[in-house]
Amino acid sequence: MTETVCYISNVEVARQLKDYRRRALSRKFAVTAAIVILAAAIFGGTIGSARRFSSLTSIGANKSYRVADEIERDYNEAIATITSNYSGDIDHEKATQAAIQGMLTTLDPHSAYFPYSEFKKLKEDQDSRFYGIGVTIVSHRDGVYVQSAVEGTPAAKLGLKYGDRILEVDGKDAREWSSEQVSKNVRGALGQPVTLKVERAGSETPLYFTIVRDAVPLLTIRNAYIIRPGTGYIGLTGGFQRSSDEELVKAMKRLEEQGMRQLVLDLRGNPGGLLDQAIDVASEFLPRGQVIVSVKGRTEYSQPFIYKSTGSDPATLPLVILINRNTASASEIVAGAIQDHGRGLIVGETSFGKGLVQRIFQLPFNTGLTLTTARYYTPYGRSLQRDYSNGSIYDYYTRQDLSETPPPPPGPRNLESPLSLASPTPHPNTGRGVQTAVGRVFYGGGGITPDIEIKELASTPVRLRIAEAAFHFTRQLAAGVLPGLESYKVEKVQYGKNPKATDFPITDRVVEAFRNYVRTRPENQLQIAQIDEELEFAKLRLRQEIITAAFSNDAGARVLLDSDVQVLRALEALPDAKRLADNALNGVWQG
Repeated sequence: MTETVCYISNVEVARQLKDYRRRALSRKFAVTAAIVILAAAIFGGTIGSARRFSSLTSIGANKSYRVADEIERDYNEAIATITSNYSGDIDHEKATQAAIQGMLTTLDPHSAYFPYSEFKKLKEDQDSRFYGIGVTIVSHRDGVYVQSAVEGTPAAKLGLKYGDRILEVDGKDAREWSSEQVSKNVRGALGQPVTLKVERAGSETPLYFTIVRDAVPLLTIRNAYIIRPGTGYIGLTGGFQRSSDEELVKAMKRLEEQGMRQLVLDLRGNPGGLLDQAIDVASEFLPRGQVIVSVKGRTEYSQPFIYKSTGSDPATLPLVILINRNTASASEIVAGAIQDHGRGLIVGETSFGKGLVQRIFQLPFNTGLTLTTARYYTPYGRSLQRDYSNGSIYDYYTRQDLSETPPPPPGPRNLESPLSLASPTPHPNTGRGVQTAVGRVFYGGGGITPDIEIKELASTPVRLRIAEAAFHFTRQLAAGVLPGLESYKVEKVQYGKNPKATDFPITDRVVEAFRNYVRTRPENQLQIAQIDEELEFAKLRLRQEIITAAFSNDAGARVLLDSDVQVLRALEALPDAKRLADNALNGVWQG
């Protein structure tokens, strides 16, 4: 059993069990599975199935154990009946995994079972490292491509480049694979080689790279830079793992040395993670002793446990936090603490609404499960958990409001980063109103409501097609094979550079070359008139792609951030954030 986590995992979103090698189910494994189901039903069942078990378990301890015996007996009898009578082959391991996951699904949307490979990945994610080659990949219409090699990793040292299409992994055809399948096959043991066959623009024949796997840092801060003079931007978007607070401290120190006097902290898309890291991150901004979160559960948290700031010298600079509907769990703890205490302003969209705490339990055979053991509350007592009693898990995780705009074009993701959440249905605040610092009133039961609401830039089918075409065009541009634009050829990635306006400008000549490219590629399903109608967007995507090719994925992301409507609104809100924090510090009631 490991430390408390607040985490949204990809296994919770329409997850499917992976195929495992067939082997007979031993009596020991069957009993172990029965005990797992039994223990979770008794100790976790009151969360999602209280009505079913309350009349049985409330009579007394002896009655509870008798019911437990009946559950174990029924399970074993079912296994025996299936084994003796089913007409086909039985994958007992897979059936048992499905039984465990099915039971957990009846409790709540966040208790989940992890087969071996996924449990291993969860632990690697928490350790903020894995064994791989160090590339960011992105899926396009005809396969998986390298978006950027991470500086200092084996892939970067051997010369994998932006736009390399992955054709094979260790001789296996990867042309139809998803990014997740590529990720699974690229990962492996430390020091073991993996061979990639790639298609590179400008090369007549495929290229082969044999790369020795090494430890690759899985950073949770994906970008940190001076976005405006005196203003820092830190994107803590990769979850809360063991290194998150250390990463934040280092990023803030570096930006302060560059003149940062105010900060935008981006938690958009952050799925959560380790609770202690959420406490440490919030402590970087809140005075020692201020409450960050309280946790109440059935066993170890039967009496509410209050976590307070440990910050000995917290930052006092003006602070704005960005959130969206994929900001969940541990990231909501940070945003909720900052909002309750009036330490900064929250900008963006209402967050996911996950107020449940899970613990990781390791099971035999290197599998595991996360089980909800407690709920958390913001400093002034708000529970942020959305209602999950009605509807399916699919409804809980996916947006059903078809009147809303679709999500923005998918960006690149690290091979081993957690999958981002689907946008949930917008939810009302159903909890009681709570008056927080400087007189502000907020409501629980529906995530963090931003102080300033602003939606992401609307995405349209045309913009999606422009973004797709821009990537394929830039493969040619960066390879130096477009006549008259040979100066845009990228020989070697320049890491750590903040792009200037004069670096790889999107000139009229580049735009016209893009139009010509689209004319000759009917698979893009674009008309020239559509590009002209969305010309500024097309220029933005072209610049983002070529800067990614030349200076790495982080630099390319900055191109988009510099024109992000939510980021721009956050920058405008910094003076108000300073006034709010000053009022909270001085005990001034907000009228």
